[in-house]
Formats: sequence, structure tokens, C-alpha cells
Amino acid sequence: MARDLRKLFEKEREQKRYNMKDGHEDRFLAKLEAELPNDPPKRKIFSLWMQIAASVVVAVGLSFYYFNSNENTTSPNGKVTVVDNDNPNGDVQGISLGDLSPDLKKIETYYITTINLQLAELADDPVNKDLVDSYMERLAELNKEYHRLNQELNELGPNDQTISALINNLQLRLQLLQKLKTKLNQLKSSKNEQESSNIV
Repeated sequence: MARDLRKLFEKEREQKRYNMKDGHEDRFLAKLEAELPNDPPKRKIFSLWMQIAASVVVAVGLSFYYFNSNENTTSPNGKVTVVDNDNPNGDVQGISLGDLSPDLKKIETYYITTINLQLAELADDPVNKDLVDSYMERLAELNKEYHRLNQELNELGPNDQTISALINNLQLRLQLLQKLKTKLNQLKSSKNEQESSNIV
């Protein structure tokens, strides 16, 4: 090992070392500054207009997407089936479940968003229209019950019984939609099986 290090040092000494001439770096910097201008590049007015135009295009695109995504929330018979917190009678409503605490607001928002998502994902199929309509009627009853419970919450004030009834109502609506989705999938798969057996 010691011999290898000696050989390594000897080879290093044998290699020629190249040194730069005095003032080489200064001459290089002088040439560099002569070739490259010191003025910052001027922004083109064209690029400013392009940025404004791009912003407008993005805003129009987002609004178009938003309005198109909200149109898909109608049932086969044309009625809007979106679940919301608004009072169906149009009366001014006091407090709701979400106004009581941030945790209850999260719960209410979660369930209402999930219910609306489940409703939006329902496929319009004239074959299953009766089944979907029966579930929608039950869902409308639960929605009316939810608004009645909200009125009770405003009249009597918050209590554990009313709060748990409101949460149970939201859970029941979500479970109802999940059952509907499961039944529709079962009907679709049985229909596909029948079609495939008829083909064979």
C-alpha cells in the first residue's frame, strides 16, 4: 500500500502543471463585458397583452366548466334533485346544523356534498325510471323532514336530540342513495348476463 502511494505521488509530480498567464482573468472579463450588454432586457408590451389574454381565457374556461358541471344535477323527469340547506318554503331560516360548531359544519358539508355527488352520478335510464322515482320520492320526504328538524332547531334551540336527528337524517339519505346505486348496478349486471346468455 505504501508503495502504491509513492507511485501515485511520483506520477502527480511528473504531470505538467499549467498556469494561466498574469492578467488572463482580467482580459477575459473585459472581453465578456464588451460582448454582453449591461442593459437589462426590455419587456415587450406584447407579452403583457398575452398575459392578460391568457388570464381572460382561463377565467372563461373555469366559468364554462362550473356552469356545465351544475347542469348535470337534474333527474330524468326534469326536476332538480340537488340537496341543499335552503328552506323549501323560502322562509328566512335562523341557524342550521353547520352554524352550531365547526365540527358539525364539517359533518353537514360532508354529507350534503356526498349526497349531491351520488345524485349527480345517477344514470338516466328509462328502464329503471320507476325504481329511481320511488327512491327520489323517499329522498324528498327525508329532505322535508330535515327542514322540519331545522325549524325545530330554530324554535327550541340546539339540543342533543335534534342535532342527532339531523345527522341521522343526512346519514339515512346517503344510505338510501347508496342502496339505489347498488340496486341499479345489480339490475345492470343481471341485464348484461341475460344479454350475454341470449347471445350464446
